[in-house]
Amino acid sequence: MPANVGDIYSVFSVELQQYVACQVTHIQPPRTPRGKPLAAVLQLDWLGDALPDAAAASRMQPLRYSYYFVRNRLDHGYVTANVPPDHVFIANLPPLVEDEVHTYKFGWDTGASMARQRSWQQIDPARRKQFRAASGGNKVIVGGHVFKQDATRINDSILDAVKDLSELDLLPCLMTIETAKGTPELMAYIRQHPFINELHWQSSTVTEIDVSAMHLQRFVLQPDGVTRVRLNSGLQLFSLTATPSPQLQVEQAEQGRDLSLQCGEEMPVLQGLDRLGALSLTGVRELDLAPVVERFPHLRELRLWGKPGMARNLRSIAQLPQLQMLTTFDVFGFGADEFPSPEQLPNLASLWMTSLPADVAKAVKTAYKKAAAQGLDLSISKPRKPEWLAENLHNPFRDWDGREQISAAQAKKAALAYKNLLAATRAIDAGMPAAEAAAALDAMVTAYTEDFNKMERSGIIETVEREEIYAVLADVLVQLETELGGQGPALVQQERLYELFDQLRDF
Repeated sequence: MPANVGDIYSVFSVELQQYVACQVTHIQPPRTPRGKPLAAVLQLDWLGDALPDAAAASRMQPLRYSYYFVRNRLDHGYVTANVPPDHVFIANLPPLVEDEVHTYKFGWDTGASMARQRSWQQIDPARRKQFRAASGGNKVIVGGHVFKQDATRINDSILDAVKDLSELDLLPCLMTIETAKGTPELMAYIRQHPFINELHWQSSTVTEIDVSAMHLQRFVLQPDGVTRVRLNSGLQLFSLTATPSPQLQVEQAEQGRDLSLQCGEEMPVLQGLDRLGALSLTGVRELDLAPVVERFPHLRELRLWGKPGMARNLRSIAQLPQLQMLTTFDVFGFGADEFPSPEQLPNLASLWMTSLPADVAKAVKTAYKKAAAQGLDLSISKPRKPEWLAENLHNPFRDWDGREQISAAQAKKAALAYKNLLAATRAIDAGMPAAEAAAALDAMVTAYTEDFNKMERSGIIETVEREEIYAVLADVLVQLETELGGQGPALVQQERLYELFDQLRDF
């Protein structure tokens, strides 16, 4: 259903467990022939246990939020103009805000700003005043390092340098801690500091982790050796950077209802989170979706990122009655007849599929055309024929095909550079003299770098591409060193080759 200026909608917020409301204030026409109209959506300062009526809508006012570094700001930005199916029309009234909008958002909000405001207000007023009083113009010394007083992030370089964790109190705006040397003392410190809302944790000594009394929004965990985790309410993202032990017990009062679990390659076999709301699997190679659906039947969001990946039993997602968002990228292995129909996914509000089988892309566009007209946020792009998959299954530059500044011919050149790089490593074995191996590796890195220097003359290599070119080289060298066994470090000499790469590259 297309939005109209003045429309007020209400939707149930799972996070708040109440209804929230918003108003459409502007409609922006498509800027390109294939573009879509956008709607400027204003969040309203209203909460209710039931849907509001027109009388209640007439009394609503814009939500103005003030938390952390934000003061008296509207939650107001452009989203797709199609109204999600779960948003209920209440009334059409003159827009509460007429000023032009310059902000763009990912999607129609469902109370996130309201929830953050509520969380901020629950923090001790004295602490909030101290946070707001911190100024970037003032400098403090923590662990021998000079910081702006309103610095928000530290890592082990600071934690190793401080004599006592209380030194961190000189940073009243500290919000993120990254550590690979977690200790019980650090956990205790974080528990007493409610502004710390993001934690990247690894520890060789702590096997049971309890963050239930913290105010975390993001928790990134290296789970090796961890047997039990207690999560806090209000946590938005729980990311596992490695495959956990099957015995890992994860506890949360809401059982993951408002949580997004992010993992690599495959679904983790963990205990708990039985009402998980969102699951993201990255780097997928082989995935059977039937056990995913059986394990987490309450999913509202499912994101699958292949490498590329082959998915089986895709039709099983029809057994996720609450599914609102499905995103796939570089996922193959299924046919058009396996994809659920719109009738099987009645609550689906967003369907984004990028780099998928061409026959599936065509069939889904046709099947979901009516749903898109009624409000589904539908994006189907980069349909791939079987020939593409055969050529790109192991091509780390496959994402270049279709990028705005990169032609198909340039994407093929990048793929060829990778194939040549890989072929060169096969000529190196553990029995080679060190000087011969060094010469072969120098020639390999030189040829690889020059291939991309030629492409840079067309101006296609930007920051993301530069990092990808380096990452591919690093992965190949690590793989080669591993394959050569005990002789690997002496023959490959990775640091020397990275220096050569940096000296030669023009990008």
